[in-house]
Amino acid sequence: MTAADTPRRPLLISMHARDNVAIVANDGGLPPGTVLPAGPTLRDQVPQGHKVALRDIPADGAVLRYGIPIGYALKDIPAGSWVHERLLKMPTARELEGLPIATVKPEPQAPLEGYTFEGYRNADGSVGTRNILAITTTVQCVAGVLDFAVQRIKTELLPKYPNVDDVIGLEHTYGCGVAIDAEGAEIPIRTLRNISLNPNFGGEVMVVSLGCEKLQPERLLPPGSIPITDQRGANEALDVVCLQDEAHIGFMSMIDAIMGTAKNHLEKLNARRRVNVPASELVVGVQCGGSDAFSGVTANPAVGYCTDLLVRAGASVMFSEVTEVRDAIDQLTSRATTPEVAEAMIQQMAWYDAYLQRGRVDRSANTTPGNKKGGLSNIVEKAMGSIIKSGSSPISGVLPPGEKLRQTGLTFAATPASDFICGTLQLAAGMNLHVFTTGRGTPYGLAECPVIKVATRSDLARRWHDLMDVNAGTIADGDKTIEEVGWELFQLMLDVASGRKKTWAEQWKLHNALVLFNPAPVT
Repeated sequence: MTAADTPRRPLLISMHARDNVAIVANDGGLPPGTVLPAGPTLRDQVPQGHKVALRDIPADGAVLRYGIPIGYALKDIPAGSWVHERLLKMPTARELEGLPIATVKPEPQAPLEGYTFEGYRNADGSVGTRNILAITTTVQCVAGVLDFAVQRIKTELLPKYPNVDDVIGLEHTYGCGVAIDAEGAEIPIRTLRNISLNPNFGGEVMVVSLGCEKLQPERLLPPGSIPITDQRGANEALDVVCLQDEAHIGFMSMIDAIMGTAKNHLEKLNARRRVNVPASELVVGVQCGGSDAFSGVTANPAVGYCTDLLVRAGASVMFSEVTEVRDAIDQLTSRATTPEVAEAMIQQMAWYDAYLQRGRVDRSANTTPGNKKGGLSNIVEKAMGSIIKSGSSPISGVLPPGEKLRQTGLTFAATPASDFICGTLQLAAGMNLHVFTTGRGTPYGLAECPVIKVATRSDLARRWHDLMDVNAGTIADGDKTIEEVGWELFQLMLDVASGRKKTWAEQWKLHNALVLFNPAPVT
């Protein structure tokens, strides 16, 4: 395909020599009667991103994409037919026994040296890409009061501290009305604790509490949980504003207390300066949302190439979304560096299988109406395109939900596939830069961390020109290669991490709420 191709010339993309279907790349799709390069004539109108049968597929025959069965035909599908989810029976999930374990041993890649960015070095050794005052909350009850205070801080105080990027409230829907000692309750608690210590917050921890909630400040951040910094002594008490404290007479007393405490932290953050650090200090979370059939063709392969570059540079990269990789478990366990890493991955999958069974649903509940409209027939097809974000590097670690990442290289961070929950858990892991691919389009963003948005299609990049940061649709257009877009993304990440560039989500201040994963009962 070349840039000279016109919409009237049929453009098809197949992913593997075994495939008996290909997706239509033309904007607006293709009409019936179109003669395809592979030989057959279209029998149906096929939308962009959707599959067409390249040859006759008999009833019960495997429909192959990415070289694997993404489904089985419910009836005969003649060549040239539109192949969609209503024609397919989904394969059963791969058993978690008898998997290939650490069998793939790729040739070691040469280190990628000499790449740096300007970041904020923290006393505990971590590096932030932003310098933000984050105010932790112990319970949703205080959210309205804190939001009022944050708006006052931004208006009245923040202009006096030009080296501080932002002030945000870490608001959530947890803290009370929950079985806080039940199995699974440790996940939301440690998630919020570790988010409070994200590298982008510079070690300056302050808390707003109501007073009567189950999640007391000392339980959320017990002694020893906050690293000692140059400004904070080992015996210094946790910095808490409690709204039910008898000293508060009226609403404005609460606001004044929050603002006074914030002022102390702003002064410390304002004294910080960016310093040159190696690219190995990046902690990157990769995720996709609003996915379509192009996700696994353009954006995710480019992110996967960039993931390999980051690993070669010594950085930390997390890929996640359990239900979106479950059907590729054999491909992941085979890439584990050790049998122990593979077994940890299997344990996380088994835990999530049981979690879904308790809710009487299976992995197929993941796929959205938008995914299907964008050409993804089911979770199997979606999974094959999702795992490409992880590149080809060995998987060196597995991180349970809410835990803090403590190693470099490529890690599977076990999270739900929900955009908001996945992003929240990757923040808890210590993410200082986020990469998010989308085909249908989403204005997703995080206040706590820059989010680089990668469009899978040029049509989306044109329409959402001031929301998408990278256009991977140029790969399908034939204008750029996967490698070229991967390098473009890598260079952009260094610029964004340095503060030289802002993402569109940052410029428009598009921020989604934190959503804590709580598998324990709500009381």
